[in-house]
Amino acid sequence: MEAERIVRRFLDAVEARDLDALAACFSEDARYQNVPHEPAVGPDAIRRLFAPILARSEAVRWELVNAAYRPGQAFLERVDRFVIDGTEYAVACNGVYELDEARGLIIEVRDYVDLGPWRERLAHLGL
Repeated sequence: MEAERIVRRFLDAVEARDLDALAACFSEDARYQNVPHEPAVGPDAIRRLFAPILARSEAVRWELVNAAYRPGQAFLERVDRFVIDGTEYAVACNGVYELDEARGLIIEVRDYVDLGPWRERLAHLGL
């Protein structure tokens, strides 16, 4: 299925911590929103959104707990795992992906996560 392939390409880029490959997954007007924050719009802004955490992480793994795909959309329940200074920091997340299957690109992501506990766990790292 095309939707699954598009999403897998993005997940692979995140896990490889490859900002160029990550940005290439998105359309020129794509939106990535960590709800309730304002969305990052466009590949360059999305790259800047990911840059601090990917640069600081020694390893990243986004574990899929559940995934549902239909034409033009994907719904992912994930546990996002970041290894920083030898310690793993994990956060549960649900993502809704809107896709342009004809071009093989992501046009919108809305990630829903409880940012309070995540910020508390990472506060000492300055992230």
